[in-house]
Amino acid sequence: MKMTMTRRVVMTAAAATLAFSGTAQADDHQVLEELHFIIPGGAGGGWDGTARGTGEALTKSGLVGSASYENMSGGGGGKAIGYMIENAESLDNTLMVNSTPIVIRSLTGVFPQSFRDLTLVAGTIGDYAAIVVPADSDIEGMDGLLAAYADQGPDFAVGGGSVPGGMDHLVAAMVMQAAGEDPTALNYIPYDAGGKAMAGMLSGEIDALSTGFSEAIALAEQGEVRILGVTAEERVPAYDSAPTFMEQGIDTSFVNWRGFFAAPGASDEKVAQYTSALDAMYETDAWEEVRARNGWVNIYNPGADFRSFLEDQEKVIGDLMTELGFL
Repeated sequence: MKMTMTRRVVMTAAAATLAFSGTAQADDHQVLEELHFIIPGGAGGGWDGTARGTGEALTKSGLVGSASYENMSGGGGGKAIGYMIENAESLDNTLMVNSTPIVIRSLTGVFPQSFRDLTLVAGTIGDYAAIVVPADSDIEGMDGLLAAYADQGPDFAVGGGSVPGGMDHLVAAMVMQAAGEDPTALNYIPYDAGGKAMAGMLSGEIDALSTGFSEAIALAEQGEVRILGVTAEERVPAYDSAPTFMEQGIDTSFVNWRGFFAAPGASDEKVAQYTSALDAMYETDAWEEVRARNGWVNIYNPGADFRSFLEDQEKVIGDLMTELGFL
């Protein structure tokens, strides 16, 4: 059975997506003097890269005067969400980055809050997922991984930068199910964010890693990992030597959205400033440079469109997690 989260989970994003192909430099119009990013995980993960890449583009293009960043790990992202809620009145120029896990972890009860407890600003990018192994591994493709899995059984460990039942786990389970394996039998080892998970694989604690494609690209270019498969339907130009799962006979694809949230109670005027800066960012050379090197897909669904998308994703992901045995 085809497990396509591009189609099933992110299908409403396609309708709401605006693909910005122009790279003309934005006017020298500063929208915000400063912007502080709260990152719910550690350094080196997808949230970290998205916040810092967005801040880089916003400041280089002159849309934001200065950007700062704060990594706030804990509780599967719940610590950062709690901080946004508890300190709402003092977070005037602060955005928290998040992605599909805010839906998954709310469904599974990892934290009691949901996206409804925050002010929704906009979904901004999509990032494919990948499964990687160390560059010196004997495993060269998904056939090799499946053979090793069959040989080692539960001793074969796949790690990820999310809690059990979280997004990295869900992606790995989807891939294994599409390959004909029992997705609930996978030995999944959780880490706090992608950077620690990658370090765990490189130190030999796990055999393979489920991670964001943009995170995998950087280490593949450094010669540290081999990308076995990408959840895109076609090879991604940012790193086109990485094969898709589909071309290896594993019929699954997936795009993880990422976007930004403000503290609850943020004024309409402030939210308009945030969305104005993000909207203008897509037209800049600075953003295209960041987007291209990370292999991200441009999406933009602000405000009410973002809420409609998240509500639909909540239902579809919930159904999928029930199907896979996670709920």
